[in-house]
Amino acid sequence: MSYFRAIEFMHPWWLLLLLIVPFLIYRYFKGRTVDDATISIPHVSTLASSFNVRGWMYKALPFLRWLGIIFLILSLARPQLVLKEEEVKAEGIDIMLVMDLSSSMLSRDFNPDRLQVSKMVAKQFVDKREYDRIGLAVFAGESFTQCPLTTDHRILKEFLDQLQCGLLEDGTAIGMGLAAAVNRLKESEAKSKIVILLTDGVNNAGYIKPMQAAEIADQIDVKVYTIGVGTMGSAIAPMSRRSDGSYVFGRSRVEIDEALLREISELTGGRYFRATNQQALEEIYAQIDVLEKTEIEVTTFKRFSEEFRKFLWLAFLFLGLEWVLKYLVIRAIP
Repeated sequence: MSYFRAIEFMHPWWLLLLLIVPFLIYRYFKGRTVDDATISIPHVSTLASSFNVRGWMYKALPFLRWLGIIFLILSLARPQLVLKEEEVKAEGIDIMLVMDLSSSMLSRDFNPDRLQVSKMVAKQFVDKREYDRIGLAVFAGESFTQCPLTTDHRILKEFLDQLQCGLLEDGTAIGMGLAAAVNRLKESEAKSKIVILLTDGVNNAGYIKPMQAAEIADQIDVKVYTIGVGTMGSAIAPMSRRSDGSYVFGRSRVEIDEALLREISELTGGRYFRATNQQALEEIYAQIDVLEKTEIEVTTFKRFSEEFRKFLWLAFLFLGLEWVLKYLVIRAIP
């Protein structure tokens, strides 16, 4: 079907001749209402199979003729296959996602937990940023770059899928996570550079202070959007860890240093958001997507492939098949 959707006609007025076909069909069926002369032949049962095949062929003749006429008219209209080429010039934005992997991200005020929802919503955001380079940094008590800036969003989403708590020393080193992202953006020549930092806690680890990292970001024109993830009040969260690595859960108060996150964003020209549930987090990423639009210039070129020969050959095929069946196979009298 995509083939026919890409067809255009250079001389579409020839298509008006298609109105002849319904008239021919009408005349054919109207003529059949007239009683034909018949002749009685005794004991035709031995000729039944031969008679039926020829009878079927005879009934097919007008349909072959009509199809031949239709394709002949279509070929006169000169169908062309439109081959489109697009040249895309995009002034992309370099984006570093910074994800908190502290054990508190396993809190169950989100379903199933904060980390899984954060990963899912981040992947949805990545899918919308087709022309941007995006990277991923993670932090807990320490930090590292999980994925450098790339346009291969498939690889990036695979890294997001692999994120889990417990791989790093526990803690919340917000300054370290932000510094890792800023370090990846310092050599970027993109028109716009942004960091989206997501955390659910209070900075309590790392040798780089959050505001120190924010000042460096501001100096190299990196805009930082911060997101605090967690419900208001308390939530079921990891309290301790067993020797086998599993977590012991209990009810704990949700503490997010909103003042710090807001200060980081204001210093760098970004915004602070609070996500208390999955829907709120999705809306936050949607807002950031709108705020940071990539400028795209698309130039479309059209090329045409002449297709009338295919239609003409089909017309000859159907008309020729009708003639062969009528005068060589059925041997009808003209």
